[in-house]
Amino acid sequence: MAGADAGSWPTPPASDAPRPQVSGPLSGGTADHIKFEELQGPFANGSEVTQACLGCHTETGEHFMQNIHWTWSYTNPNTGQQLGKKYLINNFCTNARGNEGMCAQCHAGYGWKDESFDFTDESKIDCLVCHETTGTYYKTPNSQGSPACSVMFEGKPPIDLAAAAQSVDLPQRANCGACHFMGGGGDNVKHGDLSSALKEPPRTLDVHMGVDGLNFACTACHVTNKHIWAGSRYNVVAKDTEGTGLPGQRTDVATCESCHGLAPHPVDSLAGFKLNDHVQSVACQTCHIPEFARGGVATIVDWDWRTAGKTRDGEGYHDEGYIQGNGEHRYTYKSIKGDFTYDEDVVPEYAWFDGQMVYTTIDTEFDPEAEIIEINGFSGSREDGASRIWPFKRMHTWQPYDKGHGTLVYTHLWGEDDAAYWGNYDMAAAIEKGMADFGLDYSGDYGFIETLSWWPITHMVAPKEQALGCGDCHTPGNSRLASVEGIYLPGRDRNPWLDGIGTILVFGTLVGILIHALVRIFSKPKEAQH
Repeated sequence: MAGADAGSWPTPPASDAPRPQVSGPLSGGTADHIKFEELQGPFANGSEVTQACLGCHTETGEHFMQNIHWTWSYTNPNTGQQLGKKYLINNFCTNARGNEGMCAQCHAGYGWKDESFDFTDESKIDCLVCHETTGTYYKTPNSQGSPACSVMFEGKPPIDLAAAAQSVDLPQRANCGACHFMGGGGDNVKHGDLSSALKEPPRTLDVHMGVDGLNFACTACHVTNKHIWAGSRYNVVAKDTEGTGLPGQRTDVATCESCHGLAPHPVDSLAGFKLNDHVQSVACQTCHIPEFARGGVATIVDWDWRTAGKTRDGEGYHDEGYIQGNGEHRYTYKSIKGDFTYDEDVVPEYAWFDGQMVYTTIDTEFDPEAEIIEINGFSGSREDGASRIWPFKRMHTWQPYDKGHGTLVYTHLWGEDDAAYWGNYDMAAAIEKGMADFGLDYSGDYGFIETLSWWPITHMVAPKEQALGCGDCHTPGNSRLASVEGIYLPGRDRNPWLDGIGTILVFGTLVGILIHALVRIFSKPKEAQH
């Protein structure tokens, strides 16, 4: 890996035997947890396991409670906006707030079902979700849902908490993926570049995580310091100008440059020199992730809540209308959510990005007549010096909003009460309760509005031989960067004056080289000619 200490990452051994995932600067402990008396059980619940963990790892609880995986809250230091899953609206299942009984399955804690959850109680931290390695651990909803949803976990085997506790290790891809692969309501629904295909991927799917390659765990890049992970969609480092730093430094970033340096291509040819020159303006991901939603797992690119609520004989239903690359069927309609459109091997959208996402929150007022609203847009331009051209997933949704006030809404989806949409299919009642529960003004008049969200693509890095070539962008037709403004791109763009000057310079250079060669040939010293 260019720019990295040669001893930092082990070369994969020539063996077919399973080998542990590489966790970057982290290394395995010196204790065998199977031998710990405190972990023999039996345990009545996960909190008892956590208390046993904290008996030895005495400071971990305090550290972890500063983590966004626990707080679900983040204040943007640049804009002052209150962000985090605890507050934001998205254009997938729309909002976690008020629906914690279901959504907080992916909270790294136990029992968060409403505003009464105690974020200071260390015993509520879920250690197992990140550290158990049996593969048998799972989370269930924290509160009762409607009968329409109660079947989701029927038939699940009981969890052997003692076995899970004794199996703890450094986080594996499957641990992180239990939530991050399944965000938005299903496998690869949200991000597009994070799916179950990355649990045991080949190198061709992801050059870093490939089991036949580097076999990185997520923490190899998302380095942790006192249980705070590097990398956040709320504060992206779009243009790293520091590079690798010195040994022991830069553990708080998760950028390509922090490992590969600022000149990642070997300068053994003119092409390598020009590629390094591109790093100033083009994100590594732009060339090295030609498509996302690869590996046979599709992603949702369109979601229509307008069609939700249909029933058959008074009951909700679903249709399977898409077969993805790995042969699995995906739902294209659910009564509780509406219609979905999937895509695979998706060519990203490209744009200038300075790392700053711009969020439409529950407080943001917009023109109700607006054609489309960006749930999370982004900023950046060629001129700001902080941007590079990045790849994005574009997610389109029709979702409910307050027509009277021109704001988005909290929708009460999960619950056993009459207002819960997932079971009763009454959008008006669901919005009214979702807003009232948090003291928010609601006009009582809702409609549906088109929304977009943008997701920076940074996983599913292809091997270098599959990276984009010059012709993918520098071409007059079907250029990858056809929509990117603010630059003159040779091959893509046409300007008679610039093209003429360029042609003159090229031919002028060739003529100069030829004249120089002829002069050297015919001006050799006489003694050298004998």
